[in-house]
Amino acid sequence: MKLFVKVFLSLLVGTLCLWLAIRKMDLSATASVLRGLPLSAVLIYAATMVPTHLFRAWRWKYLLRPIGVSLSFRRLMIISTVGFMAILALPFRLGEFARPYYVARGGQSRMSALLGTVAVERIVDGLVISILFFTTYMLAFRAGGSGYSSVLAGAAWLSLIGFLSLTIFLACALRWPEKTIRLVLAATLLRRFAPATAERLADKLRALIQGFRALREARDMIPFLAQTVLYWFSNGFGMWLLARDMQLAIPLTGAFAAMAFTGVLISLPNSPGLVGQFHAGVLIALGAYLPAATVSHFGGAYAIALHGIQFVWYVGWGFLALWAVGEGSRSLRTMVVESKRAVEEGEPS
Repeated sequence: MKLFVKVFLSLLVGTLCLWLAIRKMDLSATASVLRGLPLSAVLIYAATMVPTHLFRAWRWKYLLRPIGVSLSFRRLMIISTVGFMAILALPFRLGEFARPYYVARGGQSRMSALLGTVAVERIVDGLVISILFFTTYMLAFRAGGSGYSSVLAGAAWLSLIGFLSLTIFLACALRWPEKTIRLVLAATLLRRFAPATAERLADKLRALIQGFRALREARDMIPFLAQTVLYWFSNGFGMWLLARDMQLAIPLTGAFAAMAFTGVLISLPNSPGLVGQFHAGVLIALGAYLPAATVSHFGGAYAIALHGIQFVWYVGWGFLALWAVGEGSRSLRTMVVESKRAVEEGEPS
């Protein structure tokens, strides 16, 4: 039932976003622009995905080291590449469990602690894109009459407040772990109505908070933050280059706004392959920088090309990495089933 609800919510969000995206597209013009897309534009954008992929994968090393996990560069890249494919392909962020699962199979750490490192990564990413989004909104506003709609402006404020709140939770969990756990249990009323479940949850929360240790270590947190900045910069810069090649004269801040708003949108229960959410995010953000006719004519083709190149990149490399990961889990189905079991049990199967 829980899986059904998750899939239903992800499909509902994806369908709604797809409807919003199609409303903003001239389908005939979109098809014409895509047919004329030069191969050089595709190759240039694909080239920018090399450093994006590298920094996105490599930075996890600095979150793993404080909990005693050491992976070779090759192993780190293989596991991360499989994980990125799973995040993109699976609904409701179920792919987030893939990377911790493959590391937990090696016996170096508990699944809960590894999930803590992923939680840090997601919260820091969310904070970075929220700050970027809010900054681009303020720059546009100060330039004299922001083109940001009420939806974009509201999303900028809500995302910033939301991820700042999560950052405060992280700080409290690090400074007062037991008090934070007691507060969570009190809020859920588990100690009163399900004491045994409360104890199991408390144990998992303690292990999860262990994954936050990198926040205390400057030698790990500084390179992690530096590579996070490089990851998001190369991502946004590549989007800007592709936009220019597709006759979308947006400033670099416009590309960062499109990247950030899309990132915020896909943090909701995501549809399989991010279909709909990705396209709606890009098109709505472009509307703050370009006339509606330009967005309708070229924006849809840009969103489709951007999503298509990323999808082929992550899924293509992901399936190659899935074969290389070995350990009896080379099928996507096996990875999903065993990852889910590992999350439920708290340990590798």
